[in-house]
Amino acid sequence: MKTSKLFGKGFIFLVLIFTYLPILSLVIFSFNESKSLTRWSGFSLEWYVKLFQSREIMSAVFITFLVAIISTVISTVIGTFAAISLTKTRKALREITLSTNNIPIVNPEIVTAIAFFVLFGAFQIDRGLVTMILAHVAFSTPYVLITVYPKVKSLDPNLAHAASDLGATPTQALFKVIIPQIKIGILAGAAIAFTMSFDDFVISYFAVSGSAIKNISIYLYTLKRGIEPTINALSTLIILVIGLKIVHDYVKSGQKLTEE
Repeated sequence: MKTSKLFGKGFIFLVLIFTYLPILSLVIFSFNESKSLTRWSGFSLEWYVKLFQSREIMSAVFITFLVAIISTVISTVIGTFAAISLTKTRKALREITLSTNNIPIVNPEIVTAIAFFVLFGAFQIDRGLVTMILAHVAFSTPYVLITVYPKVKSLDPNLAHAASDLGATPTQALFKVIIPQIKIGILAGAAIAFTMSFDDFVISYFAVSGSAIKNISIYLYTLKRGIEPTINALSTLIILVIGLKIVHDYVKSGQKLTEE
């Protein structure tokens, strides 16, 4: 029994080491004085300075956040209203819609990417920022829908009727009664949509193929000289932001539990 527990703990330890050691190495060598990614030469902030001086990297960062924010807002609105409307439709139509919604989720990314590539080519749409946003909205919306729908389904169906009886218009009932009740699901769906957009490469690459538009992932893929230390610096800043967000949410949730 003790042997099996030790083996289990050892296995988990190895998984954590192999998962986080490369990330730790990336952070450490972002402060390396030389370009080497394996040999430490001394502490320096040179690569952080060059990171903010590089117009190409800053452009890629801007495009990444711009596309992620716009696609998240649009997909969240579409997915939320779709989830609300599905609860009011007939069962047969609802099941067909939900099954169809799952296709982009279970599909390999390369299949979806090629589909967008063919679609934009068939309609002779110039590839660029707009096609990237459209592609991101299309593959993010299903995630928002499946995240928000269970929350909507769990609501009391008489809430809207009660609001109407109290004099609220359909719009007021939606924005003052329904949406506040499902805001956690909406925020979760938006977070997933933003993460999917920020992290995507395959679909983004095919959606803008042949254009000068590059997000962070496309920029990394098209580097001719391999990974540069400035990318380590950029990755470290992204990790720092994500880490601070996680800590903030953890502290906030702890405070709520304490208040309750």
